Amino acid sequence: MSDDAPKHAPATVTVHGGEPRRHPEAAMTAPIVQTATYTFEDTAELKAFFEGRTERTEEYGRYGNPTVRLFEKKLAALENAQDAAAFSSGMAAVTTAILALTKAGSHVVLFSDCYRRTRQFVTHFLDRFGVESTLVPPADVDALEGALRKETKLVISEAPTNPYQTVPDLKRLAAICKERRIKTMIDSTFATPINLRPVEHGIDLVVHSATKYLGGHNDVLGGVIAGKEGLVGIVRELRNVLGGVLDPHAAYLLLRGTKTLALRVAQQNASAQRIAETLEGHPKVARVWYPGLASHPNHETAKSLMTGFGGVVTFELKDGLDAGSRVVDAARIPRIAPSLGGVESLIEQPALMSFFELTTEQREAVGIKDGLIRYAVGVEDPDDLLADLLRALDHA
Repeated sequence: MSDDAPKHAPATVTVHGGEPRRHPEAAMTAPIVQTATYTFEDTAELKAFFEGRTERTEEYGRYGNPTVRLFEKKLAALENAQDAAAFSSGMAAVTTAILALTKAGSHVVLFSDCYRRTRQFVTHFLDRFGVESTLVPPADVDALEGALRKETKLVISEAPTNPYQTVPDLKRLAAICKERRIKTMIDSTFATPINLRPVEHGIDLVVHSATKYLGGHNDVLGGVIAGKEGLVGIVRELRNVLGGVLDPHAAYLLLRGTKTLALRVAQQNASAQRIAETLEGHPKVARVWYPGLASHPNHETAKSLMTGFGGVVTFELKDGLDAGSRVVDAARIPRIAPSLGGVESLIEQPALMSFFELTTEQREAVGIKDGLIRYAVGVEDPDDLLADLLRALDHA
């Protein structure tokens, strides 16, 4: 386990966690080691490397990079985990971990509101290899327990989920699975290690799309998975075969972004809470989903697990799809775009962005309402964000 996490608050770990006191050449920032391969002085050094008689860890770029390893160490420290492995994207992390922990005859359980690409991979891809899966209702741990079989090897969830921000009881979920020796994996992208550290609640693996809050500037793709050293090692070994590695320049951008993570998340938590509370009383809004609201069905669970409730607010307009489009078009500060977690606020209609190919009836069947808007709050002035959104709502 990282030495940094138990000693310092997350805001300090974001800056110093996982990094040496002095970088090579006395550089203040981590150097970008931009190389695809590494040389050996002679055959003796080569033999020492493969026999484990040297501190050197790199041989070839697909198997490791010093800049990437610094990012992995920082995330392990932030998650209070023993180890972490970085990937070229969040989905590369998710899919590699699932493949590493399942085989023909295995069974996977996941909540039905998991990220649609994760759900698609499990329900439409894994069955080609003889891996079965069961979907259970959002945050319903009772249903999850009932779905477990002797073949179940992995349980997958997110906390919070997208777009309705459900938060399952991770402590109970972890206890149920540990009793049956089933591995658990939580996608904690929405929460960040500032608001939630699933490993501390008994979860085996935590995964992030580093593209979002960890990078924080909408300029880099990346993913990371953290947990116990042996388990992460199994995932890393498969990553080295499949090749979904993070490149050193992306790792540098993620290291730089992570240093301001605590500051950004604190601002986004506060702004999102204020926006959610205001929207809840607005006459044109049918409902608001935000874990920080007492009206959210998982509010008490979220309070018991999280130190902040995140920067995403989802709300439904009473007048449906066209009203939502008018609001989105009238908002001047947020950009219309997918994703979240950057310094810029983003706004979208899930019915048009992620589920455009479905009819209204088909969207309703998967729980996506036509009047739904997802607002990913950035770090702009909260007064400006709120005033802009209220003006946009006049167009609904």
